[in-house]
Amino acid sequence: MRLEVLPAFGRFEDFREVVGVKKPGGGGCWCMSYRDSRVPNDERADYMRGQCEVEPGPGVLAYVDGVVAGWCSVAPRSTYRRLMHSRTIPFLDDRDAWSAVCFVVRAGYRRQGLMHTLLAGAVEHARASGAEVVEGYPVDVGAEGKVDVISGYVGTTRLFESAGFTRAGATAAHSGGRERVVMRLELGRGRPAA
Repeated sequence: MRLEVLPAFGRFEDFREVVGVKKPGGGGCWCMSYRDSRVPNDERADYMRGQCEVEPGPGVLAYVDGVVAGWCSVAPRSTYRRLMHSRTIPFLDDRDAWSAVCFVVRAGYRRQGLMHTLLAGAVEHARASGAEVVEGYPVDVGAEGKVDVISGYVGTTRLFESAGFTRAGATAAHSGGRERVVMRLELGRGRPAA
């Protein structure tokens, strides 16, 4: 199995394949819940098309043997309206951390570790774009380590810990009845030398 993670910049059709609403006239998130949920359902596709046309793009896509299989929304926190105004997910400092807020893995590709691949790709995308720090706000699964698919879109603390993130703060946020935690990975300052 050949795995590759690429920025969504210039790849709207692949983004649509993973996240888009397939039913004509159907409503859906289009990964807008954190970006700006005020955008009406019928305008979300065009909004995200625009996001995919501007570097660095709104996130990363995972490919399995050349077929798009997953998505991770990762971008500077300042681009997520909901996070900027959140009363439940705190700011830890004044840096504009990159935030990995959502994971989607298509049916047929689940239970193959793609969330790990997506998170690693999200970190590398953030690093290449000059990020100093990457954050996530996953559910704390505790000893049992499981969460339902609906609530698991934010990831789990185990997923983030396995990628080198550390627990950096508490939140008042919940998903699926479970507490969420601020997880952080320090990347250093600025873009890597060319």
